[in-house]
Amino acid sequence: MHRLFGTIILLAALLLCGCAASPSPVQPADSIQTRGGEPNYKVVRVNYATDRQPTGSRQPAEWFGGERGTLSYGVCDVSIPLDHRPGELESPSIWRLEFRANPEKHVVLQTVAEQDKDRFFADLAARVRSADGHKLFVFVHGYNVSFANAARRTAQISHDLSTELGLDLAPVFYSWPSQASLGGYTVDESNIEWSQSNLKSFLIDVATRMGSDQIYVVAHSMGNRATTRAMAALMSERPELRGKFREIILLAPDVDADVFKRDIAPALLAGGRPVTLYASSKDKALQASKKLHGYPRLGDAGADLTIVPGIETLDASSVETDFLGHSYYAYANSVLTDIKEIIDGIGQAAQRSRPQQVVDPIGRYWKIRP
Repeated sequence: MHRLFGTIILLAALLLCGCAASPSPVQPADSIQTRGGEPNYKVVRVNYATDRQPTGSRQPAEWFGGERGTLSYGVCDVSIPLDHRPGELESPSIWRLEFRANPEKHVVLQTVAEQDKDRFFADLAARVRSADGHKLFVFVHGYNVSFANAARRTAQISHDLSTELGLDLAPVFYSWPSQASLGGYTVDESNIEWSQSNLKSFLIDVATRMGSDQIYVVAHSMGNRATTRAMAALMSERPELRGKFREIILLAPDVDADVFKRDIAPALLAGGRPVTLYASSKDKALQASKKLHGYPRLGDAGADLTIVPGIETLDASSVETDFLGHSYYAYANSVLTDIKEIIDGIGQAAQRSRPQQVVDPIGRYWKIRP
């Protein structure tokens, strides 16, 4: 009985592991306070690719739903309040009697503009050329994430890397058809597998159309299932594109650790691209996933920490994070700083400021210092 109760609690944690619920529509302009006539927020533009089906709604937060569609492209504008706290994805709270999203207080998806494929890649290439070092950041979200929240999170990460840490890059996110619902885990598992082929096609297009060899692919949680397999297939099928990708970063991956070590890691490593894995023993969402699936997840730490020669594993268990411990990649300044230093080209973990080496009987890994 105690074991069953514990499993129920952990599954509840898993169901809550996505981003905050999508905010309500933006408040009317006459309800927004300003300073000296200027709005109290800045706008971050992020490009997107998605294989979600459009809903037909013209409301930005409802533009795409959770049904499977064909690959489409575009650009989003997301507002970030001037008093934004790094790592936070500010949203309305009923505890603060906030019932509608206000861009002066919250991170809000303001606009969605669809583009045809050629226009999208031309615009994205122009953004990459204007970025310092011609760097492109491709983000793939995880389970229980709406299109709107994928846009908001990408904009927040881009803003924090730029404003707080001085890193200039072009951000783009890939949004697969997550159900963005508490009970949608198994459907999300089916859809992330279905999206793998589309994601691979998109990454091939990015590599061939951008004219940049500074592409950083970053995936979170369940998004790693399609990302790792898509990148492994790309490295095998298109070896001439390997040099376009500077780094593959796996954040709290909800991937079977044994399957990764046996089937995926060898193909990734054969591509010769650096791979960085972030894990945590405090990740309640992955603890729940382990209970559900019966085997450790790639993002687990502690006794289940995954160490693969050639992949740098970083244990982020000691950093400050959210309640579920699943979004430390965006919440903890130390992890963001480490990601920034990777993208800045500082080098392996031994050269970066936050990792501390640990030599263990199971192998060498690194701890992220708070």
